[in-house]
Amino acid sequence: MAIIAFLLFGLIIGLLARALMPGRQKLGLGLTTALGCAGSLLGGFIANLVAGRPVTMLTTAGFFGSLIGAFLLLMLVVPMMRRRHRWV
Repeated sequence: MAIIAFLLFGLIIGLLARALMPGRQKLGLGLTTALGCAGSLLGGFIANLVAGRPVTMLTTAGFFGSLIGAFLLLMLVVPMMRRRHRWV
């Protein structure tokens, strides 16, 4: 059950990060969820450590850290996705 909750939280964080990023991102729901989960692991972990809270505890600092982490990862992923060209 915890894995489903983590994936759902990752999807929400990924969608929020994509909404904050200007322009259009051509990412599917799977990549959006993976982006949100990775941002949640990275940013939430760091934010909870800085705030002095347990890493597994759901806090406001962890939420905003997750959002910032996902946004930073999105800033790295989008330019790499645009560079790929398909030659026919």
